[in-house]
Amino acid sequence: MVITSPKLMTFSEFIEWIPENGYYELINGVVCEMQPKGKHEEIIAFIEGELFLETRRLNLATIFPKKALVKAIDKESGYFPDLLIVDKNALQNEPLWENHSTITKGSSINLVIEVVSSNWRDDYVYKLNDYERLGIFEYWIIDYLGLGGRRYIGDPKQPTLTICNLVDGEYQLQLLKKGDRIVSQVFPELNLTIEQIFAG
Repeated sequence: MVITSPKLMTFSEFIEWIPENGYYELINGVVCEMQPKGKHEEIIAFIEGELFLETRRLNLATIFPKKALVKAIDKESGYFPDLLIVDKNALQNEPLWENHSTITKGSSINLVIEVVSSNWRDDYVYKLNDYERLGIFEYWIIDYLGLGGRRYIGDPKQPTLTICNLVDGEYQLQLLKKGDRIVSQVFPELNLTIEQIFAG
């Protein structure tokens, strides 16, 4: 992640400024350029393919937007998730969708996925808190290198996939390690192992 501007921005300024090329996030008013690496992209491509097939099989009215922002509540923050699965029917109630491809309501999102890189605190701290406050039902944190803090992935640190499900307004966390299978409430019939996901 590269800080691109020393000046703090409001979210409104950010969505007017954001260029069409590249991926940028706004974290507490600071503009950051996202620089995903090769393996990161392989993992996202694999999961997107598997989940797309599952949504087709179940005939779900969903889309997988590539450049959609998720706006945090009451903060000057907006995120470009690595993978976002949105309820197509809910988009008519999203005030910033048509002009800015921005989601403001957690109820519009079926699933959000982040793949951890060197800026792991963004995924485990800021985004976890903000996605929970938005009311996003399910959030996956894919830490294929075991970079997260020990309080998040355990000790000794090892590759971990954390599935966060919203229960009474709070995320309940499920830490999955090598040998485990995905247990998703959004896609309960999904048949994937952690090894398949980490291999991309």
